[in-house]
Amino acid sequence: QVQLVESGGGLVQAGGSLRLSCAASGIIFSGFNMGWYRQAPGKQRELVAVISSGGRTNYGDSVKGRFTLSRDNAENTLYLQMNSLKPEDTAVYYCNGQENFSLRTYWGQGTQVTVSS
Repeated sequence: QVQLVESGGGLVQAGGSLRLSCAASGIIFSGFNMGWYRQAPGKQRELVAVISSGGRTNYGDSVKGRFTLSRDNAENTLYLQMNSLKPEDTAVYYCNGQENFSLRTYWGQGTQVTVSS
């Protein structure tokens, strides 16, 4: 059974930091491209950042220079370090995993991030 379990969300003031984690189980983590997406109320889900199975990262324009994505294949965990948070970063953040070859995709349940002004 595949599970992606997010943690680390919460309420923070503008300019603050949070670190999100996504613990994966039931998959061969090292063979997955992993990423974070977010969805704010009334808006479409958008890319935050993705990291390939080989470690290459790609960031959404709105978070470049503020967020850092990393993965620990030994711990089957994906991390998103979020610095200089802005109220517009407020959203539910979802962990995503896509198998490299089959392209099967899995989603976590989401974790709420709220940034107050």
